[in-house]
Amino acid sequence: MIYINQVLQYVEDSIRIRVVEIEESYVFIVNIDAHTSMPKKELYATLTTEIEQKKLLVIADPFARVVVDSDLTDVQIQKREDDWETIQKYCLQHVDQLLQKRGRETKIKEIAAELNVTSTKVKKLLSRYWQRGMTKNAMLPDYANSGGKGKSKALTNAKIGRPRRVNTSGDYQTGINITDEVKLQFEHTINKYYRKINNYSLKEVYHFILRDFYSDRYKEKSEMKYRVWEENRIPSYNQFYYWFKKFEDPKKDIQFRKSTKEYELKHRPILSDSKSETNGPGTRFQIDATIADIYLVSSLDVKKVIGRPVIYAVLDVYSRIITGIYVGLEGPSWIGAMMALDNMVADKVGFCKQYGINITPEQWPTHHLPEIIIADRGEFEGYSVENLINNLNIKIENTTAYRGDLKGIVERKFRTFNGKVKQKAPGAIQKEYRERGDQDYRLNATLNLKEFTSLIITMVLHHNQKIIDKYPIEKEMVADGLVPTPINLWNWGIQNRKGRLRTVDRNILRLNVLPRGKATISRAGIKFKNLLYGSRQAIEEQWYLKLKNRSLEIVYDPRHIEKVYIPHDDGIDFETCILLEPSQQYKGDFLEEIVFQQQLRNELEEMERTNQIQLTVNTDAALEEIIKKAAKNKKQSFNQPTSKKAKIAAIRENKDVEKQLNREAEKFDLSPNKVSESADVIDFVTKEKIDETPPKKSGSRLMEKLKKKRDEEFGKDK
Repeated sequence: MIYINQVLQYVEDSIRIRVVEIEESYVFIVNIDAHTSMPKKELYATLTTEIEQKKLLVIADPFARVVVDSDLTDVQIQKREDDWETIQKYCLQHVDQLLQKRGRETKIKEIAAELNVTSTKVKKLLSRYWQRGMTKNAMLPDYANSGGKGKSKALTNAKIGRPRRVNTSGDYQTGINITDEVKLQFEHTINKYYRKINNYSLKEVYHFILRDFYSDRYKEKSEMKYRVWEENRIPSYNQFYYWFKKFEDPKKDIQFRKSTKEYELKHRPILSDSKSETNGPGTRFQIDATIADIYLVSSLDVKKVIGRPVIYAVLDVYSRIITGIYVGLEGPSWIGAMMALDNMVADKVGFCKQYGINITPEQWPTHHLPEIIIADRGEFEGYSVENLINNLNIKIENTTAYRGDLKGIVERKFRTFNGKVKQKAPGAIQKEYRERGDQDYRLNATLNLKEFTSLIITMVLHHNQKIIDKYPIEKEMVADGLVPTPINLWNWGIQNRKGRLRTVDRNILRLNVLPRGKATISRAGIKFKNLLYGSRQAIEEQWYLKLKNRSLEIVYDPRHIEKVYIPHDDGIDFETCILLEPSQQYKGDFLEEIVFQQQLRNELEEMERTNQIQLTVNTDAALEEIIKKAAKNKKQSFNQPTSKKAKIAAIRENKDVEKQLNREAEKFDLSPNKVSESADVIDFVTKEKIDETPPKKSGSRLMEKLKKKRDEEFGKDK
């Protein structure tokens, strides 16, 4: 039901309205927060529907309060009486016309003319009357701003300001009763403010309740202000907290304040364990990756830090034994996951020996395929997954987003590994954020990728022998005196439980799961990642000549780049390609480190490329200057027009003359400071000096002219 003078508030924008009249199927309302507000016509059914849908809330009348005349000034009383008389005499007589939009302006102008005031004055009086409760005290001037804000109060026997919890009679002030309307306000505010990503506290939500439903609104310098009502007119925080606990829905609260994904990950009830979904070793393997909390150095140059490695681990759910690992710089990605699966079926004795660790088969007995692999969606949604399913009959169960807890066993093991790394290894991340003045732990990096892999293998071997806390041990295990270590559980499960263990040739697994790439055939060999390979078949069938520049698909192992493989069409056999001599320098290195070295080389060349461009530009400019000067000299030498024939006449003779001139300029003189001066020849009879210089030929004269001209040109240049 809707009543006259009832105050309602819209949930969406917190606008408060008052019902001023009800006529048949229509309701007239005014906005009580606007500066002036004329009645607006709404369908009765529309408002009732909005109330039922909780889009519109019934709230307490903010102007319903007791005002004692003795607390008012004479000016306030006189103003109230004058305005109330105007409302009764002029406005209430024409209320039907004033409610309707049509003709309202005309009637307001008539009233303004009778009162000898402006139309705006009449609208303000009407707005105050309708907005503040349609009572006599509604005409008090500036009611919402009364109270003498900022002024000193006259002290009396009654305490001013906020009353105490216990009054002078010793009675507790309990505030208001919590009606259904107040409960609805609580529920609305909780949904609007508490169940949001802002993560408001309960105290802040309580303040929002007071602001939205239990305060007066006024503007101060065009800014909306709120004045909370007296304590006996508002609900207390304890009342709100009591009803909040009634309305509380922990699941909904976490989902709205955090996210549904976080609820599923951290807060949902855990009513079972992973082992309950298995019936023996090999039923389910979990695979996951993490970025290790340590920085590594390059094996090519220990002074260069290469970043943090990625660790992949495959773990049997039933026994908790780690069945495969991969440590590298690739990932988390499909390549890293496939490396872990490749290691899963590998002989662990040979694998550990590559890293200088000698073990027996009993220390790490796993080299099997599972029935099901539980993995993340990102890495196991692709081409090679189809090969796993179709060719190897392995089911893939992808976890949903933010449900890493479905792989909780392997994730807990990662936390253990990282904890050990932080305790022991240099270059480990000691805390998430470094503060000013803290040492940069990256500068302490010491281990390379191969050494860190050895570290992880050592921790895996320790894990496989370690007692598992809180393992749901079976009665038969207790009867057999079984100590729940991963290796013991693995061996016991194979003997006493069905399990789903299968073996497969490692080469077949590689053809199905190892990463594939494109290689190019050239005269130098089969080129992949700038490395050159050769094969027997390529030589016999003359690929390097017949198939030059053709691309082909190869299968490769990033941990062992000495060989790549060309799969045959039958999917069973393959052609092995061996690293050729020009690329033998990378023998024994990981592909990640080779790629890093190539990137470093490219970066150095890129840095030098700018200098090379500058050098080329300057060289071109110098060449152009030389040519320009030669052209200028030629132009100055030919003052008189010369025919084309004359220009090319006697080329051979001109060349001989130039050769003689060059020989004169280029001849060696090993001791220029010891040259002897020639003696003068004296005639005994006349006692005069004899000139013995032979007469010059015409060719010699031409040579002298050329030499003189050349000396002049060199003199100009100098």
